[in-house]
Amino acid sequence: MHSLARFIGIGLVAAAAITTAACGSDTDSTGAPSTSAAGNTASTGLECTADEVKVSGGFGETPKITIPDTCEPPKTLIVKDLVVGSGPGAVAGQPLTMNYELVTWSDKQVLDSSFQRGKPFGLTLGTGQVIQGWDEGLIGVQQGTRRLLIVPPNLGYGEGGNGVAPNETLVFVTDAVQVGR
Repeated sequence: MHSLARFIGIGLVAAAAITTAACGSDTDSTGAPSTSAAGNTASTGLECTADEVKVSGGFGETPKITIPDTCEPPKTLIVKDLVVGSGPGAVAGQPLTMNYELVTWSDKQVLDSSFQRGKPFGLTLGTGQVIQGWDEGLIGVQQGTRRLLIVPPNLGYGEGGNGVAPNETLVFVTDAVQVGR
């Protein structure tokens, strides 16, 4: 019985070694990420973190959002304050005035921007006036805060709508212009 178990164990180790060798590496001989035949950087299959999505520009300025090609969109809501404001944090039922820039993950293009329109957006937090990713992701935001929200499809537009493709991950940079009245 021990011989059979040992034989199976050796077979599994050998199969794992062959599989690993066949997979290759995500880097070339210089250690740089490998690219596909189309020239795209290969994804690692790992979900991106907030730190991997780059945002330039300060509060009140139109942000530039850069989404990496080296990781997959997150499957959960990601919230990160890029600039911390002051005052009490927003709660459900409270009015907010927000500026925002929206970039879609799949094509890395700006889809909508209140910054570019020159007009902030008003809402009442937690009342379903906006996507669920905003209702959840803006809880606690303080006036003067610049916040990154990476919204998975189930908290965004799901099967699509409002110019958004089905199952699209949304990347917002939001500025809390006013919290409360």
